[in-house]
Amino acid sequence: MHPVRVSIAYCQECGYQPYAFQLAEALVNEFQLLLSAVEIVPWVNGAFDVRVDGELVHSMYRDGGIPETARIIAAVRERIGAPS
Repeated sequence: MHPVRVSIAYCQECGYQPYAFQLAEALVNEFQLLLSAVEIVPWVNGAFDVRVDGELVHSMYRDGGIPETARIIAAVRERIGAPS
């Protein structure tokens, strides 16, 4: 297993900040030291994108909506090689 970096870009104008913070908190609680960083990036234009080590695992434009926390946790778990 190796630590990963997660980046959460969210639309500030759309009021998505609480969702970004909730997701970041859930990731930190779940993975703790298996995260090298959790980056929260205020953005515009309706975005809510999540990247794990640079790989886009959720895009509001591509996938629609705010991602389910469990889906992002599963993507991080897969990337770090942690058992389910």
